[in-house]
Amino acid sequence: MNAADTVVAVIDIIASSLQLGERGRSLTSESRLLGAIPEFDSMAVVVVVTSLEERFGFAVDDDEIDAEVFQTVGSLADFVERKLA
Repeated sequence: MNAADTVVAVIDIIASSLQLGERGRSLTSESRLLGAIPEFDSMAVVVVVTSLEERFGFAVDDDEIDAEVFQTVGSLADFVERKLA
């Protein structure tokens, strides 16, 4: 999977996990997450992480998750790429 595919997959997971509907279509790698999307709260982080684990087949430890990872769609996709490497 290349980086662009990872971004598309992450956007899909975010949009479906948060039930963003049409708003999900406007997400890009530069889209801010925490603080910018009202639905993106602590429970949403858990749902998104669980969905990423299921989709990509890796496990995420609690100490790997911080606000920097969830700053933008791109930073989250970069995290996924590092986990897959």
